[in-house]
Amino acid sequence: MFAAPMSFSKNINKIKMRLWKRAAGAVKDRYSIWVARLVPRGPCRNPDLETVIIKATSHDEQCMDYKNVQRVFRWLRTSPLYLKPILYTISKRMEKTHSWVVALKGLMLIHGVFCFDLPIVQRMGRLPFDFSRFSDGHMSPEKGWGFNAFVRAYFAYLDHKSVFVCTKAKKLRRNGNENRTEETLMEELQNSEKLQGLIDMLIQIKPWNEDMKVVLILEAMDCIMDEVIELYDTFCTEIDRLLVKIYDVGGKVEASIGLSIIEKAEFQGDKVSLFFDFCRDIGVLNASECPKILRVPEKDINELRKIINGVPEKKILEGTKNDVKANVEKGISEKKESDKSLKTVITEKWEVFDDDIVIDVKENPSNGASCDIVTTNPFLESCSLVPYIVLPDLICL
Repeated sequence: MFAAPMSFSKNINKIKMRLWKRAAGAVKDRYSIWVARLVPRGPCRNPDLETVIIKATSHDEQCMDYKNVQRVFRWLRTSPLYLKPILYTISKRMEKTHSWVVALKGLMLIHGVFCFDLPIVQRMGRLPFDFSRFSDGHMSPEKGWGFNAFVRAYFAYLDHKSVFVCTKAKKLRRNGNENRTEETLMEELQNSEKLQGLIDMLIQIKPWNEDMKVVLILEAMDCIMDEVIELYDTFCTEIDRLLVKIYDVGGKVEASIGLSIIEKAEFQGDKVSLFFDFCRDIGVLNASECPKILRVPEKDINELRKIINGVPEKKILEGTKNDVKANVEKGISEKKESDKSLKTVITEKWEVFDDDIVIDVKENPSNGASCDIVTTNPFLESCSLVPYIVLPDLICL
């Protein structure tokens, strides 16, 4: 009998609390903007930029202010030098806030900055603020634990990704020339393992209860979906390339690491598929198309196991192994016989060639010219090896 009036009063109280929170958040944002405009300009301070960032990370939990987000990105497109004041302003605002709304909007803004393929962004390293122990100060622990976990997981992924990108950028700049620096097979395998770790962290970012299915959370999940698709596609491309490289130049250690990555990828692919099913059920728009899950053929896995077990990968071109062994033994025996026939013999008898023969031609009126062949030592000087014949003087004739 009294259930309906009690429930109606509870709904009225909830509406009043929401309106009060929205009004309090708007007052805080206006105060922050007023303070930002009073701050003098400096290397890291720009009142106009700070105003835009405050509006982009407002306390309004209805949705993200994409208009002011695009204004921040426009500043960064104008010049990479604006990255420093952007990071400074975001970090100062994130350090002061105890609202999961402002924290989540700040993470989404940083995530957008990562999309700029600029060297200065790649060298950023760790995030300039810490949300590893974030806790909303306006909600009870029972109601706020899901939002707190979402913010912490999102921060952990962005922080690790920033470190990963920065490390790769430093390796590429080694020796002052990116074209001369090539990663070894082991370094590439380690990068693939780190990519797997990033994917695991990424699919942990999700709403944990029904109260979290609000517009701002779903907008953040759209960003997460895009990141999962891009990161998983990069991982699959790297694995296909590395498998070919392992078969060509890899050893037992590289093959063992590659097999471990593939075994984990099989299990991880199922988790990614379940993650997309979950996001599709809660209404995330970008979860409509799940990426192609990596499935390595059993033949390729067996090739890795052969390398690990020490089985040579060279193809046998001449019959069976016994035939190859017989051919090898036959070749060895023929080589030995040829070596025996090719021996150096020391003797005092000289081999006579045509150039070493001296011919004496004596006139014989009856039988014509007769040749007496005399062998001589080839190392002794000879006046002439050509027969000397006296010719008549044709001029006198």
